[in-house]
Amino acid sequence: MKTVAMALFPDFLLLDMAGPLEVFSIANRYLPAAAHYQILTIGTEPGPLRASNGVMVQTDLLLDQAQDAYDLLLVPGGPGAYNECHSALLPWLKAAAPRARRFGSICTGAFVLGHAGLLDERRVTTHWHYTERLIKAFPKAIVETDRIYLQDGRLITSGGVTAGIDLALSVVAQDHGKQVAVDVAKVLLVVMKRQGGQAQFSPMTAAVAPQETAITRVQNHVLEHLEQPFTIESMAELAGMSARHFARLFAKDVQMTPMAFLQGARIDRARQLLETTDLPLKTVAFHAGFGSVRHMRFLFSEKLGLNPTQYRQQFS
Repeated sequence: MKTVAMALFPDFLLLDMAGPLEVFSIANRYLPAAAHYQILTIGTEPGPLRASNGVMVQTDLLLDQAQDAYDLLLVPGGPGAYNECHSALLPWLKAAAPRARRFGSICTGAFVLGHAGLLDERRVTTHWHYTERLIKAFPKAIVETDRIYLQDGRLITSGGVTAGIDLALSVVAQDHGKQVAVDVAKVLLVVMKRQGGQAQFSPMTAAVAPQETAITRVQNHVLEHLEQPFTIESMAELAGMSARHFARLFAKDVQMTPMAFLQGARIDRARQLLETTDLPLKTVAFHAGFGSVRHMRFLFSEKLGLNPTQYRQQFS
């Protein structure tokens, strides 16, 4: 029997706990009793813990009672993971993780692992909205921004919320073979392997800064006229600068090159049109400034891991 333990704290995300644990619970239906997963929840304080949505959860054990070597030790995300520093949980994790066969996090639970010193020099991922924050908080971690889930040796981390189900399915496949994992996925009405990565959910370009500068004026002009052709030179002319100075200042202010911003803005416009309209792909490509469906298809496949038709089917 394999043990799956989830360490819980106030303000955790309930779905980060329930999704993965449900995978292991359903897997037990397809496994002989001797191979069942034993599921445990571990609390950081006595009494029921309130999840971020208000639901109260009574854990099986407290930290000082949980001293076993678990087959899988997980930490969920939620506001309590990235806004709080858990003085009792961190030293416990430092001691428990090396004893576990595998350990990891769901969504922003990666922040808890980071504060426990468990991410240094390791390949990790988290919810796309928090990857930059994770990179800044733990510069020694190797953060991969477009993975649904990621395993680096004994460490396994996942992107946001429902990606915890993907992580758990991958563990079941490792432990008991792909067929058992497929059977569980069918019960949950999810796919074993999603098309594309987290990039399909996150915006390609950040919001334009509210301060009016030469750079933000160019950004807003580009966003309002995406169907027009743009070059570094034409954007620099709008800013009243030389092309070299403009490119350097743009990259400094926006954290990406002007052409990367333009490309990302066009992908975002196309995505918005694919999600909310039934316009033909040719019309979408024109309004987004791609020039051709072929070019749009190439960039979608390169940046998002799926083509425009697949994107529309998945999100509209």
